[in-house]
Amino acid sequence: MFRKWLVPALAFGLAVAAPAAQTATEKIDTEMNARIRKEGMENSQIMHTMHYLTDVYGPRVTGSPNHENAAKWVVAELTRWGFKNGHLEPFEFKTATVTPTGGWLNAKAAGHIISPVKDNLVFEVLAWTPSTKGTVVAPAVQLITPQGPETGAPAPALNNCPDVKPRFGPTEAQLKDYLTSMAPKVRGKIVFVGAHTCVPFQEVAPAKRQTEEVWKARLGGAGGGGRGNPPAGGGRGQAATPPAGTMTAAQVATAVNDFLVANGALVRVNDAAREHGQIRAFQFNGYDPLKTVPTVVLRNEDYGRITRLLADKLTVTLEFTIVNRSYPLGKTTYNAIAEIPGTDRADEVVMLGGHLDSWHSATGATDNAIGVATMMEAARILQALGVKPRRTIRVAAWAGEEEGLLGSKAYVEQHFGTAENPKPEFAKFNGYFNIDGGTGQFHLASIFGPAEAGNVLTEIFKPFNDIGIYGATTTTGRNPGGTDSTSFNAAGLPGIGLNQDGIEYNSHTWHTNLDTLERIVEIDVKRS
Repeated sequence: MFRKWLVPALAFGLAVAAPAAQTATEKIDTEMNARIRKEGMENSQIMHTMHYLTDVYGPRVTGSPNHENAAKWVVAELTRWGFKNGHLEPFEFKTATVTPTGGWLNAKAAGHIISPVKDNLVFEVLAWTPSTKGTVVAPAVQLITPQGPETGAPAPALNNCPDVKPRFGPTEAQLKDYLTSMAPKVRGKIVFVGAHTCVPFQEVAPAKRQTEEVWKARLGGAGGGGRGNPPAGGGRGQAATPPAGTMTAAQVATAVNDFLVANGALVRVNDAAREHGQIRAFQFNGYDPLKTVPTVVLRNEDYGRITRLLADKLTVTLEFTIVNRSYPLGKTTYNAIAEIPGTDRADEVVMLGGHLDSWHSATGATDNAIGVATMMEAARILQALGVKPRRTIRVAAWAGEEEGLLGSKAYVEQHFGTAENPKPEFAKFNGYFNIDGGTGQFHLASIFGPAEAGNVLTEIFKPFNDIGIYGATTTTGRNPGGTDSTSFNAAGLPGIGLNQDGIEYNSHTWHTNLDTLERIVEIDVKRS
């Protein structure tokens, strides 16, 4: 196992501009580093790029026209800057479990309380769900599935919220009996699925920057992440064994979905379960609007109000108008690729990239237009300075990351293969840099490979220590994880994730309706 990752990682370590202590043939060019810094800080195009990726082309759901148009714009912009071989690389939009019906887009969404009061509702639509049949007006009902016995785990400490001990799921018989009793109540109704979630107040500032001491302590320690600021706290411990016959959460969710379809529910409403009006709306896991009902994720504050009115035995009448569109052509989607050709070692490749696709609740600024814009800008700076790299520098804007790293996996499979079954390009691959952790500046890199590879990057970063870029840690894990660099790691290739300050990322912008250009911190992204 050691040799499977050692060879490509060391190849990267020897291929980058290594310090004099490593090799006498490629020294750090301090003059060029100064020119790079000047161009990046004084003539940056990154906010212009962000404007187009978010305001003009956002959101960029995989397989949607917005995503395809954004990918075409990336290729055109890189070509305008002087990059070569700009093109879209197609691949089949297919997740690990299903093949989606194509792309999807929400074109219109409006909702109101009609009685006993009149007010607007704040919500987002779940992706790959259908439209309503025009404007639907109907009473609301609440469906709360039964639960099984307590798991034995302690109730989490949630500040202002009551202690609620975790429970296992119901048995199949318990769930069937409950759903049977609810069948006549949901037909022609707007169904609130689940109890209202008590959201605790937060005691940690969302715009958190780590200190230099914290980052350097991580540099001196073992391991290293690949994206964002890691959450505090320890592991989860060993999960209790469910009693025989109890259903998993996924099984309950499937049963409830099928029940609502079969019994004519007009709209399904889920609780966003987040504070301050934040909404995270993902997708129907079947990726087929014909197999589910129109579904919205309602802000926690509205969900609580309506369920309290229902608890008072009041008739609550709601109105929804939802227009969603499906795009069968989105069964094929695209990675955007362009490059700066190398010179004497042009057949060797260094890649920079991030995922272009986003969720639909906002314009996908911090996740992950900024990752694409950062890598485009990094390569633009080299092109603007007339750098003639020995190795080809290739920029990639991936599709399908949110659905399971689909674009980067397809690219690695097509071009490189794996350490166990390599293609000819495998031996010529020198490394892939990835950024996917929000607006915060990156301070460390995490490279798949031996300690020597991390040492090389740490030396290369030294001219930028004064702006908070400190070095690199290493990892040997080959499991694909939460971002595209791990697609390369899984193949035995040196993927390099950049660790960033987690400014408002996990707390506010990640996959939420707040992820817009306003949340980008310009000084941080210029430094990255």
